Amino acid sequence: MSSPRLKIGLYASVLLAVFVLASYKLYQRNDGRPPQKDEVLIKAMLSGLSQAHYQPERIDDAFSKRVFDLYLKRLDGSKKFLLKTDVDQLGRYQKDIDNQVQRGTHEFLDLSTQLMDQRMKDVQGLYREILAKPFDFTVEETFETEPDKVDFAANAAAQREEWRKFLKYQTMVRLSEMMEEQARKKDKPLASTTAKPSEATTSEPVRTPEQMEAEARKRVLKYFNDYFSDLAQNDANDRLATYANVIANTYDPHTEYFAPRDKDNFDIAMTGRFEGIGATLQEKDNQIKVADIVPGSASARQGELKAGDIILRVAQGAEEPVSVEGWRLDKAITLIRGRKNTEVRLTVRKPDNSTKVIPIIRDVVVIEETYAQSATIEENGTKLGYIKLPNFYADFNDNGGRSSAADVKKEVEKLKQENVKGIVLDLRFNGGGSLQDAVEMVGLFIDSGPVVQVRGGQGAPTILNDRDPRVQYSGPLIVLVNKYSASASEILAAAIQDYKRGIVMGSASTYGKGTVQRIFDLDDAMPAEFNGIKPFGSLKLTTQKFYRINGGSTQFKGVIPDIILPDAYSYLDQGEKETDYPLKWDEITPARYRAWNDAPAIDKLRQASLARVNSSPSFTQLSDMVKRMVKRKDETKVSLQLTNYRAEQQQAKLEADKYEAIQNAAQPMAITPLAFDLRQLGADTTKVNRASRFVKPLKKDITLREAVAVLKDEI
Repeated sequence: MSSPRLKIGLYASVLLAVFVLASYKLYQRNDGRPPQKDEVLIKAMLSGLSQAHYQPERIDDAFSKRVFDLYLKRLDGSKKFLLKTDVDQLGRYQKDIDNQVQRGTHEFLDLSTQLMDQRMKDVQGLYREILAKPFDFTVEETFETEPDKVDFAANAAAQREEWRKFLKYQTMVRLSEMMEEQARKKDKPLASTTAKPSEATTSEPVRTPEQMEAEARKRVLKYFNDYFSDLAQNDANDRLATYANVIANTYDPHTEYFAPRDKDNFDIAMTGRFEGIGATLQEKDNQIKVADIVPGSASARQGELKAGDIILRVAQGAEEPVSVEGWRLDKAITLIRGRKNTEVRLTVRKPDNSTKVIPIIRDVVVIEETYAQSATIEENGTKLGYIKLPNFYADFNDNGGRSSAADVKKEVEKLKQENVKGIVLDLRFNGGGSLQDAVEMVGLFIDSGPVVQVRGGQGAPTILNDRDPRVQYSGPLIVLVNKYSASASEILAAAIQDYKRGIVMGSASTYGKGTVQRIFDLDDAMPAEFNGIKPFGSLKLTTQKFYRINGGSTQFKGVIPDIILPDAYSYLDQGEKETDYPLKWDEITPARYRAWNDAPAIDKLRQASLARVNSSPSFTQLSDMVKRMVKRKDETKVSLQLTNYRAEQQQAKLEADKYEAIQNAAQPMAITPLAFDLRQLGADTTKVNRASRFVKPLKKDITLREAVAVLKDEI
């Protein structure tokens, strides 16, 4: 995703003009009736995709087949609802969806909705009937947990059998957990060595297996009751949004349709800011419950809303309140959030069952965990710096929000004041964000030169340069990545690698997202005659690909680190190449650039790291665990005999406990928040505790420990 600072005004204007022009040309109906919202939305999307996408697709039978396959996967990916006959009925539209979207109809969507609604009603009766009777966990039978290895049920009888096994499996999992919990309580050491065993009973009575089985079924029943209650709240707009998003996703995984509330969530993730009351909410037992209050937020300042309160009704200022009881959380949030300086009145039920109306003036809420943080690591007399960057955030709407590049610059400056001898920049699990911030961030570590090449579907690439000859930090640098480091993270890692400015360390490769997206508000493109059926939401579409300065794309393949370490997530099939319809890898002419004069001796450092990793009990155990996980991932059939299942779980627990014991035995690193930051926080205990939480999981992070060792080797 690119920042507004990177937008070329003329380019953006031309694309918007395409949408506007299309809106006048495409939405005229032959029968004289006004067009409906679904017809306008799909045609506007297709117009934008055909004109502005990096790699436009022809609206033909191949397009139709892609939409059919992906929508079926999203509609019933578990294959628990639709019957084979239903899929056969839908199959007659496999090559007709292209014709439907062009003429503004949606027979495929209508039929799939009708069939799914009927099957959901059927299944609701099924699971309630099945869960009303005890399961026999002594019978030798298995359940296939991987939907790709099963087909849709041939008939109602086959579907019932599939649900019987599925519910038996769900019940068995909960029963096993309950038995394990009871065993742990029973095995707790006695409080007194003189106490008799009969006196060591807990306050909870020991339950029989039959009692626990009944409780496990009750829990499964509640889970599915809640699940179906959520499904029942999906309306025509939700179904249209899902269908529109499937159409967008068939162009590439990062081209998406955003319903209005989804766009709001995207903005929050990218900026770490939103306007609202500052309360963390959860949906529990069909109620909207306050889980936490964000420190310093509007709710915290107002003071009356507390964790544990249940929100019953929501009113906008003096307007009539709207009941949100039984609502889905995402829908309730759309009423509770709102513009800064506006009032929302919440009618809440307190834990003592009293009700109260709480007026709150909304304000900007800041999610501090979104932003860059730094710490120092003391290692045998050597002080090193550490910076954690969760994502490349930026204020895409120019509302005075923070910039990740500016924040990292400040953190680097603070670490320099601490006289650190090297810096680790941690981009693990960083999914990207602002392209411009990635370019500026690379510029902190090099003198000047190209950082990344960006190319549209046609024409020559544009080279984005660091034009500032100043180098803010010239010392040893390590960039930590894993397979969830994507997009802007890959740009930065690739540039550091190509310049030989530092060492990239981590899992076998990064995610592999090498595309740039732009977001267009569809309402801006619609003529006034459609005001009555707005809002339409937004379209995020891939308009460009980016390339390393060495000419290779990060798309699909990702960045391969200089030093590869065993990784706990390497057994998961996660990455661009595992998504549906990804754009492929390619390369262009390299840019002209000059490598860093004081390049690290990567081969020597790699050999030293490999020797340490091979002799490390922690990494050896991690590698063994990953091998076991790979094997288990392929063994997707589980036994429905409780004794067999519990034996397998016990073996897995023993292996996990062994791994955890080895990790816990490792000497913790001396990593602490910056003294400067703690002084700035003063007596604000909430923020001091946040700073402490930030470093706690890092103390025994074996990947970070190895990065520190490599940094010390280089020093």
